Amino acid sequence: MDYKIKQMTGFKVIGFQKVFDAETSYAEIPKFWDEICTKYANNVWAGKEPANAFEKAVKDNNIGEFGICIDDISGNKFRYLIAGKYEGGEVPDGLEIYEFADNEWAVFDIFGPCPGALQSVNTKIFTEWLPGNPDYEISGNANVEWYDCKAMPTDKDYHSAIWIPVKKK
Repeated sequence: MDYKIKQMTGFKVIGFQKVFDAETSYAEIPKFWDEICTKYANNVWAGKEPANAFEKAVKDNNIGEFGICIDDISGNKFRYLIAGKYEGGEVPDGLEIYEFADNEWAVFDIFGPCPGALQSVNTKIFTEWLPGNPDYEISGNANVEWYDCKAMPTDKDYHSAIWIPVKKK
């Protein structure tokens, strides 16, 4: 699998959060995206002025650029945020802030329609790349899905990426 190792400065994200079961997440997370886009993002992305604090947060922080998987719940569950880079300002009740420290990241660029192309690479990262990598191991309990917000996710050459925090073994 092709990847690049990049040093990134720490950053904060803000987003809508939901807890998922790992077994059903590939089917349920796209539904969560549909729900959030319908309720809060589509009007803003269409160029309309925000009608409420949630839509303002979507616009101000580009919520929808990231999907954040946070593995800090016991069992087979994890938190997932539909997020954007937090630029400061109001945090409406119901939105969450998550902070990443300075870290090295393995960045996997993905080309193909979502969610299929992204889910396929994600599976390979955790079942093949991480277990078999002689140089790097995961460092931390959260990873990032990056989405090109200026393109259509269903396009055959849609660009997305997965960022995995890593450290040398």
